[in-house]
Amino acid sequence: MDLARSPLAVPFPELPAIEGVTLRVARARYKNWDRCDLTLVELAPDTSVAGLFTKSACASSEVELGREQVKLGQARALVVNAGNSNAFTGFRGREAVEQIMAQVAGALDCEPSDVFVSSTGVIGVPLPKDKARAGIDAALEAQPCGWRNATDAIGTTDTFAKGASATAILGETRVELAGIIKGSGMIAPDMATMLGYVFTDAAVEPVFLQEMLDKANAATFSCITVDGDTSTSDTVLAFATGKAGNAPLAGWDDAGADAFYAALLEVCRTLAQLVVRDGEGAQKFIEIAVSGAESDESARRVGLAIANSPLVKTAIAGGDANWGRVVMAVGKAGEPADRDRLSIGFGGTWAAKDGQPLPDYEEGPVAQHLAGQEIRMDVDLGIGEGCAAVWTCDLTHGYISINADYRS
Repeated sequence: MDLARSPLAVPFPELPAIEGVTLRVARARYKNWDRCDLTLVELAPDTSVAGLFTKSACASSEVELGREQVKLGQARALVVNAGNSNAFTGFRGREAVEQIMAQVAGALDCEPSDVFVSSTGVIGVPLPKDKARAGIDAALEAQPCGWRNATDAIGTTDTFAKGASATAILGETRVELAGIIKGSGMIAPDMATMLGYVFTDAAVEPVFLQEMLDKANAATFSCITVDGDTSTSDTVLAFATGKAGNAPLAGWDDAGADAFYAALLEVCRTLAQLVVRDGEGAQKFIEIAVSGAESDESARRVGLAIANSPLVKTAIAGGDANWGRVVMAVGKAGEPADRDRLSIGFGGTWAAKDGQPLPDYEEGPVAQHLAGQEIRMDVDLGIGEGCAAVWTCDLTHGYISINADYRS
């Protein structure tokens, strides 16, 4: 498929080098394309790792193994295969992953459990072991590359490369964070929502790194949706090499812990929003701000009910200020709500307040706002203090065109 660049795309940023992280790419040729589709990331010994994985009951072998590996807290390498998800492939799929782990472990003199593997692409086709073996050999011999090369190599239907970075000061030590991500369709929040990787030179104990990643995920990756579908391969991993030399972070009371978390949250939020900006067929980026809910989690669920509604998403695609569809989505969310306290607005203009249309409501400013590419929707439930922000995109004919022709 020759996909046009998303109109919501942003330029790939300059990402800092992370000491203890070496990137390489190669052509495994998992599909009939002329591009790099295997990424190998070598990590310094004693790198801490934390991870989040899909809750899909049909998860890939990569995910099943990753769930167990991450409990050990250590990583030495990451391999990402693009073009083949290796999901729903039985024992042959698992053998392919174990082969990759053993091959890289032998080259780096580490345990196979220190090698994390992700695969993305078509479901139901076993990962070709011969191509994987040759691809790993080529990657091991390749010259180190930059973040942009690695980001391009992990993509499938992505139309632009996605990356983010941040810095934090831990005591007197400056630490760097850099993240890359792929994702465009089959995106719905369910622990993690795509293939995303964050790297830092900070020293962070694995258990605490996992705690921070869990918390950041709840406010970022679990607050986006493109189409309501959860992949079999969704993975987000965070790696901390410890090469910055700071005193290792082990808890929230440690000096610099809050600063590091703020940086991690910033990277995760940026990456999550970039995925929405590349939603298949997307023409508009939509932020849904829900307030007045019973709790923050309830607000998030209401926001996602709105964001996943095809009727809401198609109305936004057409520039139609049909706030009645928002009322419908709030009502179906299964969360506490009171019709007579509900307020809905677009772009800073309230269309309805306290369960009824405003008598002086003028649709002109709202229609002008909806004609743009950056859409803001406000929903106040009026029953509590809970709030959340959710991000999605519109639903267009482009989404159908891409997915009707996905396997070609």
